[in-house]
Amino acid sequence: MPIAIGLEGSANKLGVGIILHPHHESADPPSPHDSAHSDDEASFSHARKHASPPVQILANLRHTYNSPPGTGFLPKDTAAHHRRWVVRLVKQAMKQAGVQLEDIDCICYTKGPGMGAPLGSVAIAARTLSQLWDKPLVGVNHCVGHIEMGRAITGADNPVVLYVSGGNTQVIAYSAQRYRIFGEALDIAVGNCLDRFARVLNIPNDPAPGYNIEQLAKKGKVLLELPYAVKGMDVSFSGILARVEEMARKLEASQTSDAGAWKDDESGEAITKEDLCFTLQETVYAMLVEITERAMAHVGAKQVLVVGGVGCNERLQQMMGMMAAERGGSVFATDERFCIDNGIMIAHAGLIAWKMGFRTPLEESTFTQRFRTDEVLINWRD
Repeated sequence: MPIAIGLEGSANKLGVGIILHPHHESADPPSPHDSAHSDDEASFSHARKHASPPVQILANLRHTYNSPPGTGFLPKDTAAHHRRWVVRLVKQAMKQAGVQLEDIDCICYTKGPGMGAPLGSVAIAARTLSQLWDKPLVGVNHCVGHIEMGRAITGADNPVVLYVSGGNTQVIAYSAQRYRIFGEALDIAVGNCLDRFARVLNIPNDPAPGYNIEQLAKKGKVLLELPYAVKGMDVSFSGILARVEEMARKLEASQTSDAGAWKDDESGEAITKEDLCFTLQETVYAMLVEITERAMAHVGAKQVLVVGGVGCNERLQQMMGMMAAERGGSVFATDERFCIDNGIMIAHAGLIAWKMGFRTPLEESTFTQRFRTDEVLINWRD
């Protein structure tokens, strides 16, 4: 039974995962809901025609570099964090998984896309382990890792995929051994939009700016007007960010002004930072639901799979679920263990490729900040 170790470090999260692909498939797979939110990480399996192989998660460890509130994480600081923690996480993962060096069949790492310096730290670590342990390397596309892990965990058959994170925003569907991109962000990713807005309001980065925005948004009552930038199948968030940053500065100024609090013209309610978080979420998520629905209509899909760090957001899942239900479909999503960047998704996607004969020679074990989802040959699907 093949076992792979995966190293992920494309942004501020360093993940190390160890996965096993059993030779047999379960005859009685768990329901998608149970597998997505179960507390038992030992086994997630299913036997659908197009679904990923059954998997056993032996270890899934992660350590996050958090910068102070009001700041972002710099590449050099993030890379230093990854170098500092990678050996410790690898040792802990091997111990937790209960495996020896001879049990490992391949070493998988994130080849891209992502931030250059952190990617470089992880690539060097994977290359070093490959030479020390005499194991083959498998470079993995970060986006494909998210998709394949999402399919394995939820049991989604052949869904339209909404991939939303700090660095990527894409609507994807599978066709002819490629994950085809139907729509994407034309400027900044939705997660980057949320992160940068959090800095303006000094919202903490721990555990994540997007999570903290989500909690504040639950208390928001007033929906303000923001630009709605859907352009065909693509979206744009930079103008929305500029406008909501203006609103944040207006709110801050009103709190110290003699003129009093800033109030909504229609309701007369005083505007709060919770209202700004609520407004931003509702606007950008409505845009994402719209382009996802268009992709579903185009390919005739009934399933939506939401992956990436922003995919943890309960409001996004709720809005997507409402849309899918109206079309007679369903939405699939995982919890933060698998939505947020992690090593197990790299191990899983890499092990699938390894079983198809793919290897990354040492001289080609580089990394790249630009590695599109549709560049990867998906020869393990029909």
